[in-house]
Amino acid sequence: MRWINSLYEKECDLFYFLNSHFERRTLNIFFRNITHLGGAVITISVSALVILLAEMPVRLWGFQSAAALAGSHLLVAFFKKIYPRNRPYISLAEAKVLPNPLKDHSFPSGHTTAVFSLVVPYVIHAPSLAVVLLPVAALVGLSRIFLGLHYPSDVLAGAFIGILFGVFAVWLI
Repeated sequence: MRWINSLYEKECDLFYFLNSHFERRTLNIFFRNITHLGGAVITISVSALVILLAEMPVRLWGFQSAAALAGSHLLVAFFKKIYPRNRPYISLAEAKVLPNPLKDHSFPSGHTTAVFSLVVPYVIHAPSLAVVLLPVAALVGLSRIFLGLHYPSDVLAGAFIGILFGVFAVWLI
């Protein structure tokens, strides 16, 4: 149990380090905007547009991406029910957060899961896209910590789930 407490303390330190820059206007605007790339409106819209407008084989990638997004969302919803972890702005007194923050549970990060499940099929099929897509996905995850909505382990779990479902969707479809 002692090592778990130590890990949690280190995680809180990392959270505070990232969240402590919340007052920097430029960073705040940047992260408040980039975080939406992992939201439902953007991820579902991108998948739908690729499926509807792209030619094969990119259309297939869109189907794989949509399947990864749907499957990973179900797992995230399941984890949020069985592991109801409070968001850091609720548990950590000094956490900074925007007004009217999310009220659901923290683990795992749904935005991070969604963006990784969306981009992984494209990266598998066109590895040169990794230079752009993976840093964008990582920034979405980072934004969730910066904005006080998730712990680092929430984001890491979300990235892992998204990558796993992205790989599985490419293998399956």
